[in-house]
Amino acid sequence: MISFSAFSTDNGKMATAHDRAVLQAIFNPTTPFGDIPGLNQEEELIDDDSGFDTELLKQVKELEMRGVSAAEAGDLQAALQLFSQAIQILPQRASAYNNRAQALRLQGNTAGALGDLDRAISLSGSTGRTACQALVQRGLLRRLACQSDEARADFEKAAALGSEFARQQAVLLNPYAALCNKMLSEVINKLRNPEVSENL
Repeated sequence: MISFSAFSTDNGKMATAHDRAVLQAIFNPTTPFGDIPGLNQEEELIDDDSGFDTELLKQVKELEMRGVSAAEAGDLQAALQLFSQAIQILPQRASAYNNRAQALRLQGNTAGALGDLDRAISLSGSTGRTACQALVQRGLLRRLACQSDEARADFEKAAALGSEFARQQAVLLNPYAALCNKMLSEVINKLRNPEVSENL
């Protein structure tokens, strides 16, 4: 199973370097494996947690960190329970929904993951690190479901928040860019192989 985890933690990084490398190889096959320029540019974004009780926020962040660790260790059931506990404590905070979506997706529950991603994006007001990560994740799920227009819209929103990875995906999904790339490729191919193009 391909993993494109983007659990929200205080450091904002994707779950593992392997996950990022797999994504890079799939979606940008022309770049060297593991070379992921600007993928975590959204790290500079922060979520506005100022409206939450500090003790409850501390408790929720601890639950999320434990949930991320459990998920990365392969214990998705424990991760789901921890993320759900965090949601019960602070149901208006977006981060736990984004994290639970990743665990649900890893379990194969795409519909549940999409529901949590929708909630995370809504609660975040489409701003901040969690919104950026949730938009990228939802865009990837939509792309895998061949919903190119919806995926492109998500990637464009995440790109506007600073995600270079999302910007690259939006360009790849742009039908005009795809047509231009195809035409450019044909022209270059004719220039490289003039005798082949004459025989066609």
